[in-house]
Order: sequence, then C-alpha cells, then structure tokens
Amino acid sequence: MVNQIVVAGAIVAGSTVLIAQRTRPPELAGRWELPGGKVAPGETEPEALARELAEELGIQVIVGRRLGEDVELNPTMTLRAYTATLIGGEPQPHDHAALRWVSAAELYEIDWVPADRGFLADLRRLL
Repeated sequence: MVNQIVVAGAIVAGSTVLIAQRTRPPELAGRWELPGGKVAPGETEPEALARELAEELGIQVIVGRRLGEDVELNPTMTLRAYTATLIGGEPQPHDHAALRWVSAAELYEIDWVPADRGFLADLRRLL
C-alpha cells in the first residue's frame, strides 16, 4: 500500500499563523488545524500545498521549508507541515467554518485536531 501524504501549511504573517476551523468529519468538526490537503499523484508536496491553499482559501503562497516531524495519521496516511508565505489573495473559509490568525501565546489555548498538536512546539519557535 502506498503511503498517502497529507500536507499542511503554516501561513505566517508577522508574529501570527493562520488556522482553519474544520467542518468535517463530525469527530473533528469545530476543531482547528493548519489548512492543507492530500498530495495528488504526480504532484510534489509544495505543489500540492499551494494548490490546496488556493482551492480552500483562495490565496497564493510560496511554500517554504518543512516544519516539524512527520505525523502518522493512520497506517496509510502521513501528515507533513510546511511554512508558507502569503503572496496573493485574502484568505476566505471556502472549505472551513472559520479562519483565525493566532499568536504564539494563543497556540496552546486552541482546540486543535489531534494530529496538528505535534507541530505546536515548532510553530511557537517559528513565531
């Protein structure tokens, strides 16, 4: 079985990072995550992240370096985070309930999806 890579973007502006509130699946609805999605066949991880952020948020980004370690979502899916810089568009929650810019001080107060908690220490250092 090929491992499906899921990419997430830490979009940083100043000393804040953009987070998105999930609408699905029901067990994750209302919790917060770094936005992103699945890498399609033939795509690089940075290409997939740029495409997903354009689709989900209506923005253009430059994808930067990896953030933190891989997070195993299940036996066939791995989550990887990257830094990203907003270069065009105003983020809109096309695929999410809401969007929020949060500071390092707020990171540990957020009701994160479990997988994204693994990135908090690296996010805090980034901010």
